[in-house]
Amino acid sequence: MPDRPKTPLLDQITRPVDLKGLTDAQLVQVAHELRQETISAVSVTGGHLGAGLGVVELTTALHAVFDTPRDKVIWDVSHQCYPHKILTGRRDRIRTLRMKDGLSGFTKRSESPFDPFGAAHSSTSISAALGFAVARDLGGVIPEGNGDAIAVIGDGSMSAGMAFEAMNNAGHLGKRLFVILNDNEMSIAPPVGALSSYLSRLYAGEPFQELKAAAKGAVSLLPEPFREGAKRAKDMLKGMAVGGTMFEALGFSYLGPIDGHDMDQLLPVLRTVKARATGPILIHVLTKKGKGYGPAERARDKGHATAKFDMVTGEQKKAPSNAPSYTSVFGNELVKHAAKDDKICAVTAAMPDGTGLNLMAERYPSRCFDVGIAEQHGVTFAAALAAGGMKPFCAMYSTFLQRGYDQVVHDVAIQRLPVRFAIDRAGLVGADGATHAGSFDIGFMSNLPGMVVMAAADEAELVHMVATAAAHNDGPIAFRYPRGEGEGVEMPETPEVLEIGKGRMIQDGKRVALLSFGTRLGEVKKAAESLAAKGITPTIADARFAKPLDRDLILQLAADHEALITIEEGAVGGFGSHVAQLLAEEGVFDSGLKYRSMVLPDTFIDQASPADMYEVAAMNAPQIEAKVLDVLGVATIGEKRA
Repeated sequence: MPDRPKTPLLDQITRPVDLKGLTDAQLVQVAHELRQETISAVSVTGGHLGAGLGVVELTTALHAVFDTPRDKVIWDVSHQCYPHKILTGRRDRIRTLRMKDGLSGFTKRSESPFDPFGAAHSSTSISAALGFAVARDLGGVIPEGNGDAIAVIGDGSMSAGMAFEAMNNAGHLGKRLFVILNDNEMSIAPPVGALSSYLSRLYAGEPFQELKAAAKGAVSLLPEPFREGAKRAKDMLKGMAVGGTMFEALGFSYLGPIDGHDMDQLLPVLRTVKARATGPILIHVLTKKGKGYGPAERARDKGHATAKFDMVTGEQKKAPSNAPSYTSVFGNELVKHAAKDDKICAVTAAMPDGTGLNLMAERYPSRCFDVGIAEQHGVTFAAALAAGGMKPFCAMYSTFLQRGYDQVVHDVAIQRLPVRFAIDRAGLVGADGATHAGSFDIGFMSNLPGMVVMAAADEAELVHMVATAAAHNDGPIAFRYPRGEGEGVEMPETPEVLEIGKGRMIQDGKRVALLSFGTRLGEVKKAAESLAAKGITPTIADARFAKPLDRDLILQLAADHEALITIEEGAVGGFGSHVAQLLAEEGVFDSGLKYRSMVLPDTFIDQASPADMYEVAAMNAPQIEAKVLDVLGVATIGEKRA
């Protein structure tokens, strides 16, 4: 295509082994062409741009020096893997990134042997690298062979406790492995916390270089007995200035910091450690997120996640919005409540923009906390805020909240603390695929005693649920809502505090009742319109609550209809299972009620548009209509007549 960049040297690279015969100058050129190809591809597909641009040189150097796929490179978080995919035989498909039947936006074991470990969530790479290193030393056999293990972990990912648990274990075992700390001073949001400050101090300027040279020269002039003391002093000063001390205390040899965009530094260091390392080594590499593409470098998030864009201007090609996003509705409503109640505060884990809390952070910075990539800490922190008399909203993606589930159980639910869980990205989310799908939160939250679980059917309902959560002080409460824009309904002028455990009727009908939980309600209504043309008018109800259930509503629907169908955007074991349990305990099935539950299928659904993913899940209007016809026997009658 004429708009694609000229990449004569990259065109000759089909596998990493093709890099082996190139000179260092040619590798610099490959990196330059790789950056241009990455920008070109993401301009077509959209996706995570900035992280990949920050590791172009590092990706090229790693594949030139190490012997992948025998050597395992584990990217953490692996949204930085687009350049890696281009170099590992997938360039011909790179413009299918994040699309249906295309390449995953993350590393994926089933996609390529060059992806030894999937890592769409953060802070797992050092644990995985250690596992590969131990498997190698124990004689584990896999088709590609077992060589070195290299974890490339961002400074944001390094803020999570799991990374330090792994480093502590790796230092104890003393296995040969490499951790590359990709320090770009930025995860998704600007990084927070003492670790980030510590890393920033490591390269605060020239003094260390001068100090090291001066100390080295001074020690050589001292009489022998004094040299040991001077060496200890020099090490202490080096630790204060450069800070390898913390990593060395965990059993790692520390190298750095080095410039991650300078191949003249990267290549010799990587070659040296590959030749000489005997135990665990941490290489501290400084990079710039969005490097080499002006619009990304200038963006607040350094081009973290982008829609399709114009390569020249960087302008994103976003479709005009017909309705506010659920995330923005939550963010705006929370700010309104915080204005009236100074006890309301908010906690998120490195996703202030993604969860809509950037609004709260701007207006009430002292009451908004970004704890970094540390969901476990975030949940317990919110629990203690509640115990201390505050009204915390813990805003996390469904798929990230999974990481803090033990804390939800022990620190929140058992203690009946009024933490308000705002669960974003509920249901199927589209391009990020299975790793980011909010499939399980209905089940894992609803089975906790004392937990209230709500799901918004539309953006107006979300307004009411934020108000309900703000007013709820008797134990924990959660409300879930999807990614993307709302239904375009009229927004309420005054939020309503909902009665806990009470649903609402949408439409009265006969024979079959459709009981919806969450935003499938729109599809349920479409199915009902189509059914009306066939002479079937179903009853429609919005459950609003999965816990506690609206017993009266459900039992009445069961009594008044021959069939009851529940619909939810979650896996089996959630809302429908609780309804079935209630009906069974009440003996309703004994009198012949036909009951069906529409849930996500028992499989992980690959990335596509949300509509396509729900088509695969058989949860769009046509499938809901078919389910009604099937349960009523209408389809069967039609077949017999035919």
